[in-house]
Amino acid sequence: MARRTMIEAIRDAMDVMMARDDNVVVFGEDVGYFGGVFRATQGLQAKYGKSRCFDAPISELGIVGAAVGMAAYGLRPCVEIQFADYMYPGYDQIVSEAARLRYRSNGDFTCPLVVRMPTGGGISGGQTHSQSPEALFTHVAGLKTVVPSSPRDAKGLLIAAIEDPDPVIFLEPKRLYNGPFDGHHDRPVTPWSKHELGEVLDGHYIVPLGQAAIRRAGSAVTVLAYGTMVYVALAAAEETGVDAEIIDLRTLVPLDLDTITASVRKTGRCVIVHEATLTSGFGGELSALVQETCFHHLEAPIQRVAGWDTPYPHAQEWDYFPGPARLGRALLETMEQ
Repeated sequence: MARRTMIEAIRDAMDVMMARDDNVVVFGEDVGYFGGVFRATQGLQAKYGKSRCFDAPISELGIVGAAVGMAAYGLRPCVEIQFADYMYPGYDQIVSEAARLRYRSNGDFTCPLVVRMPTGGGISGGQTHSQSPEALFTHVAGLKTVVPSSPRDAKGLLIAAIEDPDPVIFLEPKRLYNGPFDGHHDRPVTPWSKHELGEVLDGHYIVPLGQAAIRRAGSAVTVLAYGTMVYVALAAAEETGVDAEIIDLRTLVPLDLDTITASVRKTGRCVIVHEATLTSGFGGELSALVQETCFHHLEAPIQRVAGWDTPYPHAQEWDYFPGPARLGRALLETMEQ
């Protein structure tokens, strides 16, 4: 076991899988020689050669399209889209080809493809480097969508994604790359080396897709969160003193509805938080599922706390994010009902 940043854990996952399986290939913009814009692939080309880890042209459509063809013929590509904001030219290939291949071929072809994307804000990247587009993928049948919140989970989930026989969208919160931020102030202050979730097992292990984690046990209200919002939820519970049970979803599709249902039926209340915009965000799907499965146990309306329904506001980035104050108000309002 070693203490690693999320970047190091993600790199370790690819390293482990490239060593175990010659069919695993890694490519994308600046992924080879340079090691990626966030250095997630640093050293992989030197270790495995230019045929296993290589640079692609600046064409997301071409990257994903080539990867779909590779996957159909037996390879296991793990490709990087430099920022989730850049995935739109490749979205048609993800939706119309990767997600459909197993079904349109009646199982004759599968698409064991992983598309890695840095997601979310917090790096002063502005409108074209800060989006959280997870709902665009969770809507598409045939795709799996993963959002880790720690190095330990990032490595295990990525290995599970690479080994999966179907396409997986792997969204990596940029604010968590180098350490868990201080949820109280939304600033990265603590390196992963001092945090227990930064302790990453050596070698091969998986975190199964479709299993949530309870990050804080509680009995008063259930908070559903993923990615960076897990730490905001922990801070809000601490600041308000509300005995919140905080569930880290880890994978959005497949969703661990059993863990969610058991918690909400116990607490009778539910607050959902995510960084993406409110309207048509994944929180709406979560709210519907909780209402459908826990209606007779609910003692208060389900609340959602999310990003503003605006284009990403560079100048007001830290107000746009749901912080512990905004989430804390929702927790207290829920408890008063």
